[in-house]
Amino acid sequence: MLEQNKRQTSIKNKQKARLPKVVLTTCLSLGITLGSGSIQAVESDEELPRVYHVYMDGEHVGTVGSKKVIESFLDEKVTAEEEKRGDVQLAVSQDIEYIPEVTFQPVFDNQRVMNQLKDEISYSLAAVQLKVGGELVGYFKDEKVAQKVLAKYMEKYLPEKVVKQTIQDIVNESENTEKSSESDEDEKKTSDDKKIKTGDSTILDVSFSEKVSLSDEKVDPNEILSVEQGIKLLEKGTLGQKLHEVKQGEALSTIASKHDLSVNELLSLNPDLEENSIIQIGDKVNVTGYEPFLNVETTEEKTVKETIDYETEYKQTDDLFKGQTRVQQQGQEGTKKIHYRLKKKNGQVVDREVLDSEVMKEPVKKIVLEGTKVIPSRGTGNFRWPAAGGYVSSGMGSRWGSFHKGMDIARPSSRSIYAADNGVIVSAGYDGGYGNRIVINHRNGYRTTYSHLSSIRVNVGQTVQKGQVIGIMGTTGNSTGIHLHFEVYKNGALQNPANFF
Repeated sequence: MLEQNKRQTSIKNKQKARLPKVVLTTCLSLGITLGSGSIQAVESDEELPRVYHVYMDGEHVGTVGSKKVIESFLDEKVTAEEEKRGDVQLAVSQDIEYIPEVTFQPVFDNQRVMNQLKDEISYSLAAVQLKVGGELVGYFKDEKVAQKVLAKYMEKYLPEKVVKQTIQDIVNESENTEKSSESDEDEKKTSDDKKIKTGDSTILDVSFSEKVSLSDEKVDPNEILSVEQGIKLLEKGTLGQKLHEVKQGEALSTIASKHDLSVNELLSLNPDLEENSIIQIGDKVNVTGYEPFLNVETTEEKTVKETIDYETEYKQTDDLFKGQTRVQQQGQEGTKKIHYRLKKKNGQVVDREVLDSEVMKEPVKKIVLEGTKVIPSRGTGNFRWPAAGGYVSSGMGSRWGSFHKGMDIARPSSRSIYAADNGVIVSAGYDGGYGNRIVINHRNGYRTTYSHLSSIRVNVGQTVQKGQVIGIMGTTGNSTGIHLHFEVYKNGALQNPANFF
């Protein structure tokens, strides 16, 4: 039996400078056993037969006559795999160990060892690991690709030139949180250097909400992510709890739809609710969903011009009847220049601070006159012409074998119909052959009626002023054309309208 003193040596692949294709360890046996006794060997230049016991991750694989045979075999396998996968640098994932033994009768089987290694070895790739807030996002080909993922994610919320200037700083700061203190002057210079002008904004600071770290790792090539896959993972993020506050008009179905959930999924997140549950405004509903790994946070200053709304002042006047208004002075908006400091998260403003404000143009107040004069409900007894001009197309009296009870007025300059005197509306609506008809009680014994209107502009119970527009001339009811049929009554007795003009 050989007494073994193992001395392990790492064998580096000479063809690959960055990463060894296989970790090779040799242990030299210095004891030779003969029968039941032992002779201690001494170092000499004499060549002795030697074999190598091959171990993979501590497990014995077999014995070979030369470790160079296995080294060459593994190099060939790695090179072939690299050529198959393209632009990658691979290494054997397992640790390969060689333990030499000096023997007078060497026994080994190179081919059997190579066949077994061929079936069992796997390959790993030198990659860069991206972590956010201590959580693994994924593995990427190299640091350049990982930084491109971060840059593309940031470009969703920031101009490209801002991203280019800040992405390296963010990664560096995350990797080296302990920085040496600088003088106030140096700090101010660094702060000024980070300011970036974009249009009418100056970006003062850009950061990620979580610590971002990059580190070298060996991984299975199948775990390597593309830029697009990395961005999607950052966007999808992790599962986190969110609460939705119920607003007016919302139901479980509408809340579920807003958060891309089915009603059943929403109910499973809220065991105390059922499909027919009544929810109240202000209730909190669990809508747990995915939160992005990263939020892009910015601080910027921006100067904008904004309008200043004008005020409206109401003044009472007895020059107008109650219910009437007139604009005495038109309002004009003012303008002001405001210097804001904005804090944004993923492009959305989360905090706004006014640093300075300057009025450039004062607003002009709008002045509206409101009438206070009470419209008398009692008529004057003197009627005005109820139309805008026109002529009497048919007077009161016998017509077509019957009696025409009023006066027809046609072809006015406009179709507005006016109250003949002050009074109260006692009827306003459709009335058989009269069509659309208005009846005014002048509260002095007189009543007047206005028929065949196309539309009515007053309501029952409304007090109207002499000369006020009450409707529009038309041809509703039993009518042969557009005209006004006007009637006058005194104490209930029909009067000839022609006697009043």
